[in-house]
Order: sequence, then C-alpha cells, then structure tokens
Amino acid sequence: MSLRLTRRTLLLAAGVGALPVAHARALVRPWPADWAVPSLRLPDLQGLEHTLEPLRGQVVVLNFWASWCEPCVAEMPSLLRLAETRANDGVIVLAVNYQEGADKVRRFLDTVLGEVPGSMPVLLDRDGAAAKAWTPRVFPSTVLIDRDGSPRWAVIGELDWTGEQASTLLAPLVAGPAPGQRR
Repeated sequence: MSLRLTRRTLLLAAGVGALPVAHARALVRPWPADWAVPSLRLPDLQGLEHTLEPLRGQVVVLNFWASWCEPCVAEMPSLLRLAETRANDGVIVLAVNYQEGADKVRRFLDTVLGEVPGSMPVLLDRDGAAAKAWTPRVFPSTVLIDRDGSPRWAVIGELDWTGEQASTLLAPLVAGPAPGQRR
C-alpha cells in the first residue's frame, strides 16, 4: 500500500474535511483534489469485465456494499430506484460487492430486490482491492463521479438515493457538460 493511500484511508476514517449533512447515517465529503483516481477493473455477475473509461460522459454512482452489512441492505432498493429513474439523465449505478461469491450475491439480490437487476450492474470485488483503493472500507461507501470521470463526492454510510440530499449531490453532476465541452 502506498503512503498516499495510507494517509487517505486514515483521513477518510477520521472524517477530515467532512461536510455537515442532514442525514445522520451518511457522511458526505468532497473528493480531495490531490488524490489520484484509482483504477477499476472488475467482473460482473456474468463474468464480463467493467472499467470506468467507457462510462465517460455519464455520471457514475460507484457504490461499495456487502450482504452482511445492514445499512447496505437498507440502501440497496433506493440505489436500484436511482438506477431506473435517472438512467435517461446519464446516471449509471455500479454496485460493487465486497469479497462475496457470485452465487451468494445473486441470492442476496433475489431476496432484497426480488431480482438480479439489469439496470444496475453488480460487480464483484473478490479480493477487496477496489474497496481498499476507493473507500475507507466502511460499508456502504459511495463515490459520485462526474461526466469527465473525476470523483466529486464520497458518501460514507447509508443514504436514501431517491431523497433530497442525493438529488442535491447529483444535480450539478447531471447538469455538467459532457467530456470535452467547455464549462
């Protein structure tokens, strides 16, 4: 692990730079400008590999979760609703599972959502490296990425993704220009 990631992880865990939020279970912070954007290359439940590069031009809601995490279970239906209702706005939700097998993840999704969602790709972080690179390993953790592929917000903890706070966070990202356009 690099010194930068160690420092970043400690700062995230301590809540340094945190903004006050109305939702008591979520801590919302801007993504620090001096932190590098980690790579992401993970398989989905069908074994197809996903990266962030092809998603430039869309707003990415990168959510890290686990089936044993009660706040993750509570948050999952609102993530799916966000994926379904904001797809036409160029919003894509990637649900990254932390270190669980595909069969267990499918059973969880069937139980909690009644289906394995087609509108929300579910990725498998089998070794936990992606969660380690992107989050303080507190679940759920979500990173909001703008249309240029730059992380803008980190949300640590459960958030109602169909609520006012989520809309406030997403609105400027959705309204932002596509890559290459002038701001």
